[in-house]
Amino acid sequence: MEKNNPRVNSALMQQFVGQVVRLPCKIKTVNTDADTVTVEASDGGEVIVKLAVTEQVTETYYEIIGKVTEPGRMNMLIAIHMPGDIDMAIIDKVIGLIHDPRFFTKIFCTTDNDNYPV
Repeated sequence: MEKNNPRVNSALMQQFVGQVVRLPCKIKTVNTDADTVTVEASDGGEVIVKLAVTEQVTETYYEIIGKVTEPGRMNMLIAIHMPGDIDMAIIDKVIGLIHDPRFFTKIFCTTDNDNYPV
């Protein structure tokens, strides 16, 4: 079975160390010397993202798909540009609902998906 990539905020990243996740975020700073970007996640927390070799971030909002290396850090696999002015507070509320135990296994995840901590 193909695994899903959970959508997370900075606070949830600690639950997914070593796993691939989706992080909706706003680019704050780009460090070209270290090939990293510092982003603001939907909950306002900062995450340091190691850029993929083929990716450049030149816009404001992205959903970054990557592997969590430790809480607050991830290695980018791909960046998906989200055009326009994004309401990150609404995105964070959706992420909260996705991970709410009342809905988690009923709507967003099957119980046999080992990509999610249960």
